Parts: sequence; C-alpha cells; structure tokens
Amino acid sequence: MLTIDVMLTFFATALLLGIAPGPDNIFVLTQSAMYGTTAGVATTLGLITGLCVHTTAVAMGIAVIFQTSPLAFALLKTIGAAYLLWLAWLSFRAGATQVDITPKTPLEPPQPMNQQAGFPGHAALYRRGIVMNVTNPKVSIFFLAFLPQFCDANHGSMALQVIILGVLFMLATLVVFCTVAALGGRLAVWFNRSPRGQILIQRVAGCVFVALAIALILTQNV
Repeated sequence: MLTIDVMLTFFATALLLGIAPGPDNIFVLTQSAMYGTTAGVATTLGLITGLCVHTTAVAMGIAVIFQTSPLAFALLKTIGAAYLLWLAWLSFRAGATQVDITPKTPLEPPQPMNQQAGFPGHAALYRRGIVMNVTNPKVSIFFLAFLPQFCDANHGSMALQVIILGVLFMLATLVVFCTVAALGGRLAVWFNRSPRGQILIQRVAGCVFVALAIALILTQNV
C-alpha cells in the first residue's frame, strides 16, 4: 500500500498539473463561460470519467499500445481531432444562446436556471468531456509515464497502486476544474447580457476547439 507521504506528494503534484494551462481546463473554462458553472462541472465530471478509462488502461497495461503502436496513436488522436472540429462547427453556426443565470445568494456562484434551444444539456456536456479525454492518447501515455514513478513494488500490487494514484489525480482534477468552472460561470454572466456577447463567446469557443484540434493532430508519440 502507498504511504501517506507518497500520496500527499502525489496529490500536491496533481494539483499543480491541473492548474497549469492545458486542453482540459481550457475546455472546462470555455463550456462554463458559454453555459454557466454547472455546465463546467458537468464537463469536468465527463473529463474525470475519461481519466477512469486511462487509469484502468495503465493498470491493465493497455496504454502501452499507444506508446508502441504509431498506428493506434495516430488513429485515436485523429478521432479526437475530428470530434473537436465538429464541436467547433457547432459553435461557429450557433446563434445567441440565452441563459438565465441567477445566484441564489450573494455568496453562491451563478447557476444556469433556464436554457433555450441552443444549450446542449448537461448530459451532452458530460459526454463531451468523456470523448475529449478518452480520445487524447497523450493522456494515457502521460499516465503511463507519471503514475509508476510514485509506485513501489515492495508496497504490494502495482496495479492497485496505479488505481489509487489515479483516484487521487481525479480528486485533484475535480478541485481545480470546479474552480475553473466557477470562474467561467462568472464570465457567463457578462457574456449573457446581450445577444452579441452570446455570439462572441460561441465564436471564441469555436476558435478554441479548432486550436485544440490542431494541437492534438500535431502531437507526436514520444
């Protein structure tokens, strides 16, 4: 079993990694800026579900396939880039999306209460988070290189240690990304003041999705 010191060190490291700008936290910020805090939380939960898949892949040794097979790596990242471009297309063609965001108390972050037809729904945002994360082979390779550094064969099952570390990484991600979602929710209040602001954030989101797709397709298997 992992020691408390190792788990605390890993958790602190995971928090720092979550804070560093990257595709996932930018994705959460974009969704929450368009649709409110709860939308960002739904996206975050989807991303964390994707981390469950990557953690399991590393624990079972499946992630090695993406590290050793250029074809598998290229196929998965192409699927991910195509999905991001599809999201970009949806954003570019979207019109104003009116979201009624009203905080329940002065201390609570703004929450989306009613959405018109342009809002895809929290279930759809949750699925977006899953696909966004699972179709990025770099995450599996990162986990494959990162998690074992904190494991020790003398402390029991390596697979169990990887799973424990994966869960800690998910908790750290939840803390950071929910904070990002709350920040995005504040931006949603500003953007929702006018149809022009709503269209602007949609176009910005589209550009972000295109940039993420290009970055993913240019990613090399190292």
